[in-house]
Amino acid sequence: RIVDVSHGRSRDSARRVIDADGLTLAPGLIDLHSHADFTLPAFPGARNSLSQGVTSEVLGNCSWSPAPISPDPGLARSMRDISTGIGPDLDWAWTDTRSFLARLDAARPAVNCLPLVGHAAIRVAAMGMDERPPTQSQMDLMVSTLRASLDAGAWGFSTGLVYPPSSFASADEIHALAREVAAVGGLYASHVRDEGDHALRAVEEAIATAAVTGVRLQISHLKTAGTRNRGAVRHSLAAIRAARAAGLVVHCDVYPYEAMSTFLSQALPPWVLHGGVDELVARLASAGIRSRIGHDIDHGLPGWPNLVSSVGGWGTVFITHTESSDLAWARGRWLTELAEERGRTPLELVLWLLEADRAATVMILFGLDPDDVRAVLRAPFAGIGSDQLGVVSDDATVHPRAYGSFARVVGPIVREGVFTLEEAIRRMTSLSASIIGLTDRGRIARGMVADLVLFDATRVRDEATYEHPGRLASGIESVVLGGRIVVDHTDLTDTHAGRVLCRAPSAG
Repeated sequence: RIVDVSHGRSRDSARRVIDADGLTLAPGLIDLHSHADFTLPAFPGARNSLSQGVTSEVLGNCSWSPAPISPDPGLARSMRDISTGIGPDLDWAWTDTRSFLARLDAARPAVNCLPLVGHAAIRVAAMGMDERPPTQSQMDLMVSTLRASLDAGAWGFSTGLVYPPSSFASADEIHALAREVAAVGGLYASHVRDEGDHALRAVEEAIATAAVTGVRLQISHLKTAGTRNRGAVRHSLAAIRAARAAGLVVHCDVYPYEAMSTFLSQALPPWVLHGGVDELVARLASAGIRSRIGHDIDHGLPGWPNLVSSVGGWGTVFITHTESSDLAWARGRWLTELAEERGRTPLELVLWLLEADRAATVMILFGLDPDDVRAVLRAPFAGIGSDQLGVVSDDATVHPRAYGSFARVVGPIVREGVFTLEEAIRRMTSLSASIIGLTDRGRIARGMVADLVLFDATRVRDEATYEHPGRLASGIESVVLGGRIVVDHTDLTDTHAGRVLCRAPSAG
């Protein structure tokens, strides 16, 4: 804990004095949007986060969390299958949220972990990958499972309404679960149903959930994708401002890059994804189905965002991850270059990769307007999240946001004049803490937990690139986590100082 904040206290009793002349001291940074719950159990070091001054991460976003998982072997396999690609092959030696959090804490992660519980995990455990409304007994099971996860320490729950099976859920289903979260003062984080042509409608759906249930809402990585939607993010920002003016508690998060990252399977029409991974792979073996997929991608479907088409075609796609080591040749390469090398069309290669890799392939898509990204960054209710996934080793091919988001914001983004240094720090500390409900971090004050970062504001910057995503940020001098020095003059000295931070039952 911080025991004193002053200029006049004697140094005589200090075991260590750090010379911070010319440097900036801030609270430890909080990553509002991380998927590291799928990587930290096996790779707890988190050097990508510590090297940027991040000391706490909010996990379980976009409907994905490793727990709960059904005791039924078939349902458990479905959850493991659709999660493949987010992280390594975990042992899945848990059943409920409580046992998973114990497993994560035992791994001694390098950062503090604040868990959300994912809607996909809850739904699969109750009814598998069925594309239909739940029965009353299944809905009751989802509610009770969510309650148990909240009682175990989850800070709320998340949806990823573009991903099956969450995409099968109606507003009524989400409302029923959001009411449980609202009852304990928890957070609802939503990757909304559409981030392209109908992004505003999707944001309004999320806001309606907050209005109907009273839940606190966090809209994940707010954006509008696609060349024809440039500038449209202002409508979503206006909707959030209106909701806040009406008294709703609504925030969003953003990462400071013009490229997205998601499963390669998101390039396919939604009907191809129904039924889970086994059915998807079986469909891709059919020449007739492949032909139909090509037709739908070329001509579109009513209500389908057609993600790749909206961002300009296959030339914007960069492959980052394959689960199969036999497909490692595709990692860190442009899709069109790979297709040309192998004498295939880009679509033929995509379908072959997804079949061979059992839909676990991850891509980067270049399709966000820089002015739109900065418009969200300027919004005072926007926190910062890395949306990191797949950091399974120091040389993993990932989106550079995993290694650079926070250094980019506090460095180049501030120096560009998007906002002041003080405002940047607020977005990544006290604002983030208040959004999730964390009361003892995010500020430098007597009695607060001593999570701190010391950096050179004149030279801090992200060094990670799309071609070299694992380069560590520069300019971060020291990081203190819970009173322990974990980065000392840029050297990582302790990668086991973090812990799982559970929501107190009395928080509601």
